[in-house]
Amino acid sequence: MVTRTAPVVAARWPRRVRFLRAPRLGLSLRVDMVSVAITIAFILLTAVVGILSLGASTTSTPGLGFVEVLRVLTGQVGGRPADHVADWLPVVVTAILGGASLALSGAIFQTLTRNPLGSPDIIGFTTGANTGALVAMLVLGLGAGGATAGALLGCLLTALVVYFLGMRGGTGNYRFIIVGIGVSAMLLSFNGYLVATADVQNAGAAAAWGMGNLRDLTMADTVPVFVTLAVLVPALIVVAPRMRMFELGTDSAASKGVDTERTQVVLLVIGVGFAAATTAIAGPIAFVALVAPQVAARITPSAGIPLVTSAAVGATLLVSSEVVARTVLAPQTQLPVGVVTTSLGGVYLLFLLLARSRKARP
Repeated sequence: MVTRTAPVVAARWPRRVRFLRAPRLGLSLRVDMVSVAITIAFILLTAVVGILSLGASTTSTPGLGFVEVLRVLTGQVGGRPADHVADWLPVVVTAILGGASLALSGAIFQTLTRNPLGSPDIIGFTTGANTGALVAMLVLGLGAGGATAGALLGCLLTALVVYFLGMRGGTGNYRFIIVGIGVSAMLLSFNGYLVATADVQNAGAAAAWGMGNLRDLTMADTVPVFVTLAVLVPALIVVAPRMRMFELGTDSAASKGVDTERTQVVLLVIGVGFAAATTAIAGPIAFVALVAPQVAARITPSAGIPLVTSAAVGATLLVSSEVVARTVLAPQTQLPVGVVTTSLGGVYLLFLLLARSRKARP
């Protein structure tokens, strides 16, 4: 009796997937066209919101229209409209770049921990940046420049503490998050002590900075974010293939030849750098790093957290929150942007809790 075996059919990628190859360089890039379209849509949305934000007014004087802002940006209009755009350009640029930077940081840590709560603001890194800035301003009296350096140092030291207590040696991802939450709680109490024991004027300035604030920035303040993205984005591109191996767990990554501990350290430095660059100049802006990667993962068909889409969503989220914070109570009050992002983050956490509870039901 002769048995026939079914012909082997090679697996095919979905039609939306395309491959870009450079044989001479030995490179092959898989591109999901649906994800690309969604990313482009968010980039265009960010540009539109950014232009509208440049024309928004915080006084009783009417703002500038969309077309008028474009004419200013192209050099066709000067005078008062040009001055208005120049005043808010650093804020909008920082919001766009900072939102992308925070989103990339969140995408890195959520991929490493395989947990939607693996975000630099949840696990205490931005709280540590706030601690460093408060020490510089209130204890050492170093002013705004010292606050920037203190925020960078505080963020890095907090990340090292959380890593060595929560992840070094291959410990569980949940332990990493729990340790981060514990460290964040202790730092929050210490921050409250610093503010409560400072004089009223310094305490008010420190409290405003600690809520996340993009006002009163200059173009020089955007340089750290530009430099950070220019340095860390290429580094992330190089290490991204190894990072993807962590999506199925540390053991799976190790079985595929990844030096897990060294890769974790490299990704830790890159992720902290992305978070610290924005936090150092604008204060701890909560929930952008938490929400943006998860939104990107839910709206794209790609497996895992898409990095480029996360950056685009983060930029849209922060620049939109900034214009809302600036105008929703104007001209009487301009809110810190952290107030708006925290409100959005609370809604997101409630949605996440309800979604998880539904999945847990039999």
